[in-house]
Amino acid sequence: MKHRRTALVGVGALTAGLLLTAPQPAEAANLVKNPGFETAGTDGMPYCWEKSGWGDNDFAFATTTDAHTGSSAMKVTLTRRVDGDRKALITESTDCAPVVTAGKQYDLSLWYRSTTPDTSVTLFRHDTTAGWQYWTDLKTLDMASAYTQATVRTPEVPAGTDRITWGVSVYGTGSVTTDDYTMDQVADTVPPAQCTGTNAQCADGSWSVLPTQNPVRSMHSVVLNNGKVLLIAGSGNSEENFDAGTFTSAVYDPANGTYKVVPTPKDMFCSGHVQLQDGRVLVMSGNKAYPVAGGHGYEGYKDSYIFDPVTETYSKTNDLNDGHWYPSATELGNGDVISFGGLREDSSGSVTAEYWSDAQQKWLGLGDVHQTWSYWGLYPSMILMQDGRLFYSGSHVFGNNIPGTGSAVYDYGANTVTQIPGLQNKDERDQSASVLLPPAQDQKVLTLGGGNIESNPDANRLTDLIDLKDPNPSYVAGPPLPQGTVDLGNGPVAETGNQGKMYVSAVLLPDGKVLETGGALHNRANPVYESSIYDPDTNAFDSVAADPEARGYHSSAFLLPDGRVMATGDNPGNGTWNHNVSIYTPPYLYKGTRPAITSVINQEWKYGDTQRITVDRPIAKAELIRPAAVTHSSDPNQRFVDLPLSVDGNNVDLNVTSNPNLAPPGWYMLFAVDANGVPSVAKWVHLQGPAALADASPHVHAFADSLSGKTSGPGKKRASQPVSTTVSGCDRHYGSVNVCVPTAFPREVKKTAAARCAWLERNQYGRLKVNGKDDPLGLDRDRDGVACGRGDAGR
Repeated sequence: MKHRRTALVGVGALTAGLLLTAPQPAEAANLVKNPGFETAGTDGMPYCWEKSGWGDNDFAFATTTDAHTGSSAMKVTLTRRVDGDRKALITESTDCAPVVTAGKQYDLSLWYRSTTPDTSVTLFRHDTTAGWQYWTDLKTLDMASAYTQATVRTPEVPAGTDRITWGVSVYGTGSVTTDDYTMDQVADTVPPAQCTGTNAQCADGSWSVLPTQNPVRSMHSVVLNNGKVLLIAGSGNSEENFDAGTFTSAVYDPANGTYKVVPTPKDMFCSGHVQLQDGRVLVMSGNKAYPVAGGHGYEGYKDSYIFDPVTETYSKTNDLNDGHWYPSATELGNGDVISFGGLREDSSGSVTAEYWSDAQQKWLGLGDVHQTWSYWGLYPSMILMQDGRLFYSGSHVFGNNIPGTGSAVYDYGANTVTQIPGLQNKDERDQSASVLLPPAQDQKVLTLGGGNIESNPDANRLTDLIDLKDPNPSYVAGPPLPQGTVDLGNGPVAETGNQGKMYVSAVLLPDGKVLETGGALHNRANPVYESSIYDPDTNAFDSVAADPEARGYHSSAFLLPDGRVMATGDNPGNGTWNHNVSIYTPPYLYKGTRPAITSVINQEWKYGDTQRITVDRPIAKAELIRPAAVTHSSDPNQRFVDLPLSVDGNNVDLNVTSNPNLAPPGWYMLFAVDANGVPSVAKWVHLQGPAALADASPHVHAFADSLSGKTSGPGKKRASQPVSTTVSGCDRHYGSVNVCVPTAFPREVKKTAAARCAWLERNQYGRLKVNGKDDPLGLDRDRDGVACGRGDAGR
């Protein structure tokens, strides 16, 4: 069976001719055949039920007389387990597997007794194109000595699905006995949406620009667990601020539209950051020094800090082992943090992996961290997979990608790197965006757009999709990004040919879709005005209203707890900064009254728990969305975790995944969403840290377990990776360090001094002092120390 190992041969091929006795018909309104196991089948299994599972374990399947009703029940036992699971499922056949309708939901119920907490209701679906595949785990079953009923609702059936099968997975030693299965289609309860805005708003949403500007040049945006937003600037890519020691952050309060400027101890310009499980923000490295023409490049320091949302202050941690200007930061399932890449204190590339121990509240020493001595580049997008490995998506910052295929799986435990194929134009994915698509249980990643600031071609429209559930996953081409308008220096014009964008922002929305917005055509130039919403169910983009503000380099966009999206920043090559803040109201907020979460019984959650909320009217789904910590198109921790429902009127029980790799510990925004895709305002809930892992073991699946790409272990120990001082794509011989005269001009700019000067003039660079005696671009022909002056040839 695709998407799971079958150490046992399934009985999906059984036909009526193999039956031992006549089958029972499905009960009235119950879509499950032989729901009480009263009709015998073959291979020791009841009719319409099959054995399945994978891994190193000792197990037994048995039909027992220990029934809830009738004379038969099904018992699955594990007596020894190293890994894997065993499943008793409805047989994957047209005779047995229940027929379903796309867009509908189904209530599933069973009675069970269990001696292990490590068991769950698991769901598979039949895709009319791809065949049978794992869908999701719906509910972790508590231990129960007496028969107990478990009920759970499926998500909406995806398009292209015609049948499902489901049953119980056992992934810990012990036994589970089940009986009396039912499956009923949920009645439609929500009337069609009524548009409450203009037709354009209901179709495309709307943007507004806030009346109050962002007071700091922030390039890092972190949504805090109190609903406020931490905006980190440091020096804000301003050498004047750096020289003056003026380092700033601001805390924005969406409730009243105000900003509070916060003292900031170091230049956190281009640092890394991630929320810890307790809601504080870990900030690592930053800018030790700006580059010098003819000398060193940017330098990253070793300092690390924690921002406390309660006191709104920074405090210092112990130092990193190396400098890391532009590092990654990924929280692991145990609450620890791992970081790669960036520039060292000497401007070379860091090959040192860093590891934050949540238990010890410190960075571990070099000898305590697995090292491959690999250089992952700048802001490499490292996404946590469901089994604890890391997927490097290929999204990065500045220039070319890593050698090889440009995408990889890193196994920290084995300390190996395996290349993943399929990424298109791997060396033109500079400042693309990558997201783990909703829901995280699907283990699909989307990568969007990108360019290359070193060669400076037109940014592209490429998108790539990968399904990390496949045994040997590979990227496949997705639909091209929609085109918008681009300002080439004389006002916006329609994009042509294959023109797309880099500096892409991608935001997970509570209706299960993805907003992509912002971007530019070239290195810190030529903003692209385009936004669209990607639907994972249809694999298609829908163009929507575009942000009226330029959002290129150092911009970010992120979800607010009220379901809107906030966008900040833009730092073009002429050194200016856009302090205007935009707010996007998605179409779902023009579809009528929003559902409301009227109570959350418990704000502290554990893995495998069932948590009750009350709502004011029926909802179709609920999810946890991890608050943003985004910079430079990168937020590898962004994720949307589905919470299957068990519904009793306005009381809704939410079934929390048992796997912390799907939802690393921390604070999350909890949204309830109705059948029209309209979300509630979020409530904050806390998935507790390591203490929350004790009750139920993670249910990990055998995904991506047959990788065929080249695998390498640790290389030879080394100090660093040589990196050009022009890594940022800027020629420092011209203007202040705040200014980025590109080392490579866009391809349409003729390779003459006059054409380059004309391009600089169109993009409002102004007077540019020549730094030193070198003039590599030939812009100061009269040698008066000013590039593109009136006396220069061709001017």
